[in-house]
Amino acid sequence: MKKEIPVFEEWPFRVPNIQKVVAQVNGFTEALKNASDEKAALAVVKKHNKAMDKVGNEATHVEVLYSLDTTNKKYEKAMNVINEGMPLVQNAETSFQKAMVESPFRPYLEKKLGSFLFQMYEYSLKSFDEKIIPEATEENKLSMQYSTLMASIRVKFQDGEYNLSQMGKFLQDQNRETRKKASEAYYAALSEKVDEIEEIYDKLVKVRTEMAKKLGFDNYVALGYLRMGRYDYRPQDVAFYRDEIARVVTPIAGKLCKDQFKRTKIRDSHIYDLSVMFPDGNPLPKGTTQEKIALAQAMYDKMSPETSYYFRFMAEHHVLDLEARPGKQGGGYMTFFPVYGTSFIFSNFNGTSGDVDVLTHEFGHSLQGFLSANIPVPEYRMGTMDEAEIDSMSMEFFAHPYMESFFDNAERYRYVHLADAISFLPYGVTVDEFQHWVYENPEATPAERDAKWHELELKYTPYKVALYKDCEYLASGHRWLGQGHIFGSPFYYIDYTLAQVMAFQFFNLDRKDHEKAWKRYIALCKMGGKYPFRTLVKKAHMKDPFEPHTIEKAIKPLLKELKSYKID
Repeated sequence: MKKEIPVFEEWPFRVPNIQKVVAQVNGFTEALKNASDEKAALAVVKKHNKAMDKVGNEATHVEVLYSLDTTNKKYEKAMNVINEGMPLVQNAETSFQKAMVESPFRPYLEKKLGSFLFQMYEYSLKSFDEKIIPEATEENKLSMQYSTLMASIRVKFQDGEYNLSQMGKFLQDQNRETRKKASEAYYAALSEKVDEIEEIYDKLVKVRTEMAKKLGFDNYVALGYLRMGRYDYRPQDVAFYRDEIARVVTPIAGKLCKDQFKRTKIRDSHIYDLSVMFPDGNPLPKGTTQEKIALAQAMYDKMSPETSYYFRFMAEHHVLDLEARPGKQGGGYMTFFPVYGTSFIFSNFNGTSGDVDVLTHEFGHSLQGFLSANIPVPEYRMGTMDEAEIDSMSMEFFAHPYMESFFDNAERYRYVHLADAISFLPYGVTVDEFQHWVYENPEATPAERDAKWHELELKYTPYKVALYKDCEYLASGHRWLGQGHIFGSPFYYIDYTLAQVMAFQFFNLDRKDHEKAWKRYIALCKMGGKYPFRTLVKKAHMKDPFEPHTIEKAIKPLLKELKSYKID
């Protein structure tokens, strides 16, 4: 059970004093270098970890508050302190990590803390140096600039004004004319910002390339892999995996799209028709936000003792902020507060089935954070992104048996969710290959980037490109401009696809042996980030997505599952 903490609104607002934090970390570094014996060295490490948990807690609080209201000047000022100061803290941390790696007591520390921690540090030392602090600071500012810009976009539609997230319900409206008008308004609003967004990204590519060059890399790709913690697979492994997706999944996704339009009886299909799966509209969840939370609590009460306790804890402590509103950043995320030992879920509900997806996906992340919160080594509490997404995407499928509570036609939701999950894979690898090309060709113009994106869409999702008629924004190769991961977290997208393949494995196993599947899932969550991705997969007794035929074996049972749903 967790220690008692205040509700979110009562958490103290503290902006880290960067100078003091840097001095504190430098003090730990000197203490580690001067440690008299192995036990003294370990004591320094423990004090360092506790202190950095506090700093991380404060910085994360600032980041969350700013994402909740990007118009708040106090939060914006605090966020600027974080963006400018954290590279300085990271530089001090680099010295501490170097002292760890070079410590004469390293064998003892490895025995107590695990050898993987030292591999993490070695990667970190290769990916950061004091000389790239100006670039790292600029990168943070540009990423914040993109998030703020996207949050500021207003779409005038019907008699109202909406942010991008709030437009989701209109883009999925049962009435085709409403969808058409909503799509036109949505892309018109984005079109007005194309030049600004392209300029931000051009600067990000240039600054990341400069970071890579300063650190001795040919381009940002190798540095990006280091920063993302790609410990046991390389670009060539990912290239093979992408080709497998194109070979196996792209034809299936194309057929699902064809079946969809046959089912909805739409002959002259457009992009605004892609979001609707049934002639009488998509399954919509019941209730208000608070009612959805109550339904989720009932679901998690039935699912397991762990899920029951922790979802209730989150709701009672107000660490769920789910509704879209002006000034709030788009998208959704889960983040973790180490001092409080709890997660925070951020989302933008819009009345579509995506609201339920958030309650399962982000809670999967949160449950993992809860189950591994007591791991003493901070770096092991949360896995790398590819590992973390397994927890979230698998939870989406573990929730399938409970969907009758959320939908009048749960079978339709299950069909849509599974079909969308399969169809997501080709898009996910489009994002990944695009980023490889961008950073291998950093001097490319915005127009050349757009052309490359369009080329990759034709490779992986040709069935979508055919729908771009009458939508100049998409036909011009601008779809990627709204994908925030490309801007803020380069190379963080292949992770979703790898995790999706893993989630499919859990789903297949769950339908055969629920107890076995749930036991493996909980064990996976409890491992946190103690191991690199492929090792973690092996320890979870699952199949490696990079191995030949893994994707085929994961997908094949799903096609039978789709056919079994009673959706008419």
